[in-house]
Amino acid sequence: MAPALVAAIDLATYTESSRGLNVQALSFLGNVFVRVTDDTVDQALSHLKQSVGRFANYLGVASVSSTDDIVSLLDAGAAKVFVTREQLDALKALKLEQDRLVLCLPGNTKEEIIEAIAGTQVDIYSHHVEDFDLVEAWLKEYGTDRPGVFVSFAKPDMESALRLAKLAAIPIVSADMLTVDAQKQPGALSVARLLMANATTDRPDGLFTTLVTDERGVALGLVYSSEESVAESLRTGRGVYQSRKRGLWYKGESSGDVQELLSVSLDCDSDCLQFVVRQKGRGFCHLATPTCFGQYKGLSKLQKTLQSRKASAPEGSYTARLFNDAQLLRAKILEEATELCDANTKEEIAFEAADLFYFALTKCIAAGVSLEDVERNLDAKSIKVKRRQGDAKPAFAAQAAAANGTTNGSTTGSSTKEMVKEAASVPKSKEDPAGTQNGRISMRRYITANESPETITAALQRPSQRSTEKILGICQPIIEAVKSRGDAALLEYTHKFEKATSLTSPVLRAPFPPELMQLSPETAKAIDVSYENIRKFHAAQKEDKPLRVETMPGIVCSRFARPIERVGLYVPGGTAVLPSTALMLGVPAMVAGCKKIVIATPPRSNGQVTPEVVYVAHKVGAESIVLAGGAQAVAAMAYGTESVTKVDKILGPGNQFVTAAKMHVSNDTNAGVSIDMPAGPSEVLVIADASANPAFVASDLLSQAEHGVDSQVILIAVGLNESQLGAIEDELHKQATSLPRVDIVRGAIAHSITLSVATMQEAMTLSNQYAPEHLILQVQNAHTVADMVSNAGSVFIGEWTPESVGDYSAGVNHSLPTYGYAKQYSGVNLASYVKHITSSCLTRQGLENVGPAVMQLARVEELEAHRRAVSLRLGVE
Repeated sequence: MAPALVAAIDLATYTESSRGLNVQALSFLGNVFVRVTDDTVDQALSHLKQSVGRFANYLGVASVSSTDDIVSLLDAGAAKVFVTREQLDALKALKLEQDRLVLCLPGNTKEEIIEAIAGTQVDIYSHHVEDFDLVEAWLKEYGTDRPGVFVSFAKPDMESALRLAKLAAIPIVSADMLTVDAQKQPGALSVARLLMANATTDRPDGLFTTLVTDERGVALGLVYSSEESVAESLRTGRGVYQSRKRGLWYKGESSGDVQELLSVSLDCDSDCLQFVVRQKGRGFCHLATPTCFGQYKGLSKLQKTLQSRKASAPEGSYTARLFNDAQLLRAKILEEATELCDANTKEEIAFEAADLFYFALTKCIAAGVSLEDVERNLDAKSIKVKRRQGDAKPAFAAQAAAANGTTNGSTTGSSTKEMVKEAASVPKSKEDPAGTQNGRISMRRYITANESPETITAALQRPSQRSTEKILGICQPIIEAVKSRGDAALLEYTHKFEKATSLTSPVLRAPFPPELMQLSPETAKAIDVSYENIRKFHAAQKEDKPLRVETMPGIVCSRFARPIERVGLYVPGGTAVLPSTALMLGVPAMVAGCKKIVIATPPRSNGQVTPEVVYVAHKVGAESIVLAGGAQAVAAMAYGTESVTKVDKILGPGNQFVTAAKMHVSNDTNAGVSIDMPAGPSEVLVIADASANPAFVASDLLSQAEHGVDSQVILIAVGLNESQLGAIEDELHKQATSLPRVDIVRGAIAHSITLSVATMQEAMTLSNQYAPEHLILQVQNAHTVADMVSNAGSVFIGEWTPESVGDYSAGVNHSLPTYGYAKQYSGVNLASYVKHITSSCLTRQGLENVGPAVMQLARVEELEAHRRAVSLRLGVE
């Protein structure tokens, strides 16, 4: 529906203007016109973002030279753009919706106008009109069966604007020259008169039928208006109507059920007004119901109930519990979404969708998000012009494949096979625009000063992972098969998933044949250097002697370390050969003195393990190499098979199936096995200030992005200007395009971000909130900044310390907590391979000193045998 009036504003001044229409009055109209130039494109984009749901924005872009910028403005929510003929042709070639394009007429003579509009199907705009009689003449000749016509005046006056409106054209008038209070500003043009210029009624009393709705378009009731009541409603910002008996009716004046006015408009025939209001109090109706047609229904009713529960939920109510337990609410949303996906019949789908809507809306209300906010976002998305392919993220695509390929607990089909395989990172196709903006590989950028804390927190979310329930549904049958059938099941899975059909044994035992360790001298030397540095660093972590403390005279308490006897080390295969992981897990196990070291890694299709991993296994004294990956390898080490030694602890990274299997067996008391930590996709956070080298920063980001499409990299830029940020972004694009794994990099970049912050304190607060696996400090006084680190897996200090030295050769361990677990877990270290045993040694004097306390506490706990164990020794009752 075409607007009755559009108010023109100046972005630089309109929010502070003391003349004309303020922001609230502009919202009543719901339509603004803004002229944009090359210098103000960013300002216009910011305005569009801030005015979502408040204004329909009409942008004059004739002075914008870049077609890409115009497309970006449309994508950001511009209702229409007013363009030149040349711009119109360029935009038509992009197949944009023509009803969002308005042609600016090149002149105001009749001949110029007729020539410009000949054959055009888009709206037109005649600007800075001086001769209204001419405009009126060609409008009448043009007829009413035509596209929309917008007109602005060189010298606006009420008579011309009203005449124009009555010709079904749309006046554009500066907001400074409009008013919603004609008594206070008699020289300005009355918005109420212009809005009502075309209003018609067949009522004898001349009143206009008025439909009052809420923001969602739900009808609250039917009332009547006059030009006077419309003017008063606009002036006060409230719902004001014309009573047929009492004159002006200020809704809620006596009951308190007032209305906040949001917008006023006419329907397509101009014979019915619509007032959109935000109803306060009990409701619209005099019977204290939300509407004159009864109670709210459906989602509107649910929203009202949830808002009421949030304000004062009955103690013990389920909804109150959901509001107070974010983890429960998250679990229910995931559960209901899965059940909706699995529903088949019409009745099942409706039932499950209703459940999902309930829990999703509960999350919204808990965060202060209303249905109106959600619908505004839907509306904004519906007018985007930059379309992505819309494929599911790999994690979810794989999950869906698993749901379709799993029958009675057994994995079938190639989709499930690919999920269980270690090679979980699927490169993006060349056609997929993931990780690119305007054809460049680029991360999304946020200026934290311009965003809410909630927006930044949401931006820092890791890529979504598959639901634990779905993963375990795939892993459990595999674990049970290996547990019950041992080597036979392990070999079957290796034949199936790794195509290593020539294997007849699932284990390669030491001593390992030399022919399996054939390396180039350069590779062998690199492994030897790394081995020695890792050994030195972990050997330094050894406890030289037991801890001994005399807590009281005659009481000595001690603690001493002993190695875990049997450890299983999981070394991923998949998209990269990882001898570094074998080093990081194997060297500290050797230093700790573990008696048996078992390494598990997926073999190649020829049944052999990469020679680099075999060489490392030899150097660390591994007992054997299990030729398997995934959940089956974890199960074999946890429970043992005919050939695989059962271990006491499993360490090492892997895909989500490996992690799920590790967590499952660690919770099985029959397995009697522990694990190092939960692990997720690799990640890095780089903090850079103006002293940082852009090429170094980009290389550190890309070194983690190339791990997999589910990796995430974060840049926190401290005090960098546009030029400095641009230099890093240029380097990122240039370096990424030259990488052999560029299509994996793009997948990671798609959910990676840059945060532009003002201070180092803010940067470190965000970093500690994120708790990265790897934290790189490319800043001045990096050692001082390192003192501010609370949560991180490993920290890399200064510009000469790339993360890759930690991955390979510096000496620190690269098996680190990911996915925020750095808040609770350490990375692998020597302590990961030892357990501590405590001892107590008392003399008689010591027992006499502490005995009374022991006996009294035993009495309190009513454990008489405990008390007597002391009293018998001391000869007391």
